Amino acid sequence: MRTWADNDPKARLMARKREAIVNAALAAFLEEGYGGSSVNRIAASAGVSITTLYRHFDGKDDLFVAVIQAACDTSAQTADPQWLDLPPLEGLTEAGCELLRHILSEQQLALFRVVARDAQRFPELGRRYQQEILGDRTALFTRHLSRWPAKLRAKVSDPVRAAHVFSALLQAEIVDTALLGGPVPGPAAIRIRSHEAANDLLALAGAGRL
Repeated sequence: MRTWADNDPKARLMARKREAIVNAALAAFLEEGYGGSSVNRIAASAGVSITTLYRHFDGKDDLFVAVIQAACDTSAQTADPQWLDLPPLEGLTEAGCELLRHILSEQQLALFRVVARDAQRFPELGRRYQQEILGDRTALFTRHLSRWPAKLRAKVSDPVRAAHVFSALLQAEIVDTALLGGPVPGPAAIRIRSHEAANDLLALAGAGRL
């Protein structure tokens, strides 16, 4: 992704054009899939030239990452989440609620369907999606784990694996159900699932199975 210095007189114009390109790309990916979309059509929909598009993005893969980042709003969160300093059960429950609300949002479900549809033709797509969606959250999880009581923390041999196990416990069948057009759980059900997943993970940690 290419950027311009804040004091560059063209920075504001470039930011508007970049936003227009990302919005057009999101619409294209959701409607046509990754494989069916065209950077030329995306540029036309954004009202910019293909040369301008390539000033901002190296290619379609780079553009897809920008779409994911915009959908995740990764640049907006500058402060640590409040749950980071909570005790293990409370912190994991809050982290789980946050992750499930994000994954189960209409836009994220739609983006995941795009990845699932085209991942066989474009294997890198799934890797980049997972990297952007889970990378920062895994890092936050391991930071939270580092603040657990020493006795419990010492029983977790692989914090990254523990993060993946927690994600799996959270999602279980409810994300698959939502992806297939089934009901999306409400806030109360999400909190119950998050609390159960947190309890299950701590039980596994206490048993030395992580």
